[in-house]
Amino acid sequence: MKKVTLLLIVMLGVVHFASVIRCEDDVFAEEGEGELTDDDSDDEEYDDDDAEDEDSTEVKEENGVVVLTNGNFETFMEGKDTVLVEFYAPWCGHCKQFAPEYEKIAQTLKENEPAIPVAKCDVTKASDLGTRFEVSGYPTIKILKKGEPVDYDGARTETAIVARVLEVAHPDWKPPPEATLVLTKDNFDETVNNADIILVEFYAPWCGHCKTLAPEYEKAAKDLSKRSPPIPLAKVDATAEAELGARFEVSGYPTLKIFRKGKMFDYDGPREREGIVGRMIEQAGPPSKAVQAVKQVQELMKDGDDAVILGVFSSEQDATYETYMEACNTLREDFHFLHTFSSDVAKLLKASPGQVVMVQPERFRSKYEPASHTFTIKDSTAASEVQDFVKKNILPLVGHRKQSNDAKRYTKRPLVVVYYGVDFSFDFKKATQFWRTKVLEVAKDFPEYTFAIADEEDYSDELKSLGLSDSGEDVHVGIFGQEGKKYAMEPEELDSDVLGDFVMAFKKGKVAPIIKSQPVPKSNKGPVKVVVGKTFDDIVMDTKKDVLIEFYAPWCGHCKQLEPDYLALGKMYKGEKNIVIAKMDATANDIPHDSYKAEGFPTIYLATSDGKQSPVKFEGGERTLEAFSKFLEKHATKLSQKKEEL
Repeated sequence: MKKVTLLLIVMLGVVHFASVIRCEDDVFAEEGEGELTDDDSDDEEYDDDDAEDEDSTEVKEENGVVVLTNGNFETFMEGKDTVLVEFYAPWCGHCKQFAPEYEKIAQTLKENEPAIPVAKCDVTKASDLGTRFEVSGYPTIKILKKGEPVDYDGARTETAIVARVLEVAHPDWKPPPEATLVLTKDNFDETVNNADIILVEFYAPWCGHCKTLAPEYEKAAKDLSKRSPPIPLAKVDATAEAELGARFEVSGYPTLKIFRKGKMFDYDGPREREGIVGRMIEQAGPPSKAVQAVKQVQELMKDGDDAVILGVFSSEQDATYETYMEACNTLREDFHFLHTFSSDVAKLLKASPGQVVMVQPERFRSKYEPASHTFTIKDSTAASEVQDFVKKNILPLVGHRKQSNDAKRYTKRPLVVVYYGVDFSFDFKKATQFWRTKVLEVAKDFPEYTFAIADEEDYSDELKSLGLSDSGEDVHVGIFGQEGKKYAMEPEELDSDVLGDFVMAFKKGKVAPIIKSQPVPKSNKGPVKVVVGKTFDDIVMDTKKDVLIEFYAPWCGHCKQLEPDYLALGKMYKGEKNIVIAKMDATANDIPHDSYKAEGFPTIYLATSDGKQSPVKFEGGERTLEAFSKFLEKHATKLSQKKEEL
């Protein structure tokens, strides 16, 4: 009996202890930052109250700071001259750190005569306001002057912010004019023709990327306007100025172009404030560097890893010098240009004024090719002829392909690449040149192909995609052909005969391409066809059908957001036998055609029945069911009926 009584006491104690722990856990969950659950009735009630607050026009304060929502914003702002607003996110560490300082600012401005309201807006709830005021980071501080936003990008201190707010609140204050010039057909030519250099943005008011660029572009314009001499930035609304957009072949937004005295050059640089400023300062400098010392040129020819391009001229007044500089400006992003007025340098190069000499560094010379090439510029020579000379002769017979020069030097196809431990330092130079010599013996017989050596460690992922990473051989060979196709040589000990046989087999079409591909789906009858690497040609390149293809990544949030509308689109056009709505995981499959590039996700193309090699890219508009349907109706060639109702 005593044992039973003792057992009951122990059990009651355990139950009581468990209930205490459960109560303490409940309190902790209530006070902490734990996750909210759908089956918690208190949370549901909280969410409803939250929604009511968002819809309500009632204005509340927290520690002297007005709380703005979608519902009360217009009511609160009505009739107010100046309001300071912080757009924040509750989870943002910088916002939490800034909160005490912001409350001090609110108190200081409340004591001002007249008082100036200080407000905050939780953008995770009031997303409409976040979109309206183009909030892209937290915290974002704006001063609203008669409802119009004035950006603040100064220090987040009470002294700095209060001073700026009081400045804007002054009755005589007016917003400074935009530093970015606004160009139209009436002032475009005059402006760009008179500018030594100017950057012009062609934009569309509705374009999201343009809206993101706008504040960065304006800040860059302000920075560059303070330089001596200033570098102007301008913008053109290409939807309102359609003639200018067509004239400069603007096909997407935003498109940026550099103009030098009216001559246009592509801009492919950064699109944020510091990057734009840095690139334009660089672009404003001369495209060619002057050299006068013979020793400097000798060192470049001996130890360089790229061809030396050097123009020889009598003076800056030489007419051929101007032609050379124009050519340099066009190619300055991809090549390093030099020029000289020195007769000693001219003698070293065996060149006369008006000539451009291109010399390969010592490491890339061979008995199968000239060490240098010379081009003579005449009064009638166009800059494009100089450019063609440079591009044609820049590569040696077998060059060194690297990550730094790949996109600039090795874009021509077919490209034959030989991978091994490439190292031109003193200790490894002999071994590097041993294998390169074997490649040279083959390259001389295939002048229509580009040959290169590449370090296997630099291109480990590429070797993996060729199926060569685990072969155990010291040297591997791959060929990159047209339309993105790639080919691998069966691993074996390399010599000139083996390499020559492989290249010849490729030339005769006897080598099968390697295509990374997921398994072919066993069933593919859904409204959205699944495309893999092995079925790309069969589905997308079918000349009997128009195919809308989405390239996506499984981890991409935008792709996931698009999925319902894209599926609905597939269902909408399922009755159209010659219209195919398709998708492909571009991270797990090769895209075997260069015309279809997925540089971001999602990327969507329409491959019409008569335009498989030049697909129409879907860009600029919203990714909605209606937008896709209109896009198909505009561009499709196999659409049997219009979709009037969505």
